[in-house]
Amino acid sequence: MELWDLYDREKHPLGRTIERGKTLGAEEYHLAVNVLSVNAEGRLLITKRHPAKSHGGLWEISGGSVLAGETARQGAVRELFEETGLRAKESELTYCGTLLRDPWHGIMEYYVYNGNFSAADIRLQESETVDFRLVTPAELKEMYKRGEFIDFIYDRVRVFNSDMIDPSLKEKE
Repeated sequence: MELWDLYDREKHPLGRTIERGKTLGAEEYHLAVNVLSVNAEGRLLITKRHPAKSHGGLWEISGGSVLAGETARQGAVRELFEETGLRAKESELTYCGTLLRDPWHGIMEYYVYNGNFSAADIRLQESETVDFRLVTPAELKEMYKRGEFIDFIYDRVRVFNSDMIDPSLKEKE
């Protein structure tokens, strides 16, 4: 059973938890994270979602819900490791921004992890992901244009992380 801490829309803790899958109230939110991993060659790590999951078969960056008792950074480190096998320290994550995601009731925090990793270091979580790629920013942009990359995640990558990886990502589509 996975539990999430509940927050108001300004990210103030409500002092309650909820079980994953239960319906959140109108003024209840949970915390989630995304991590864009960039290796020493400037390649971006993307993973392909398991077909049984929502947005199955599409590409994305690492992320997920923060568990009860975790900070966003702790959740980001855990999600990155669970989904890819990469071990980052909290201090190695660069905070990029927070967005409210309605009607999903999510407070999304975005991070960049600049690490010294290669394809040999990646270990996929079978129930979450089925493939991975190390792509250039230009390749990611083309995947998005072809509808292969989750659109709302690409929008966040473009807005929050483009200056850190490739300024051309910030251009209007």
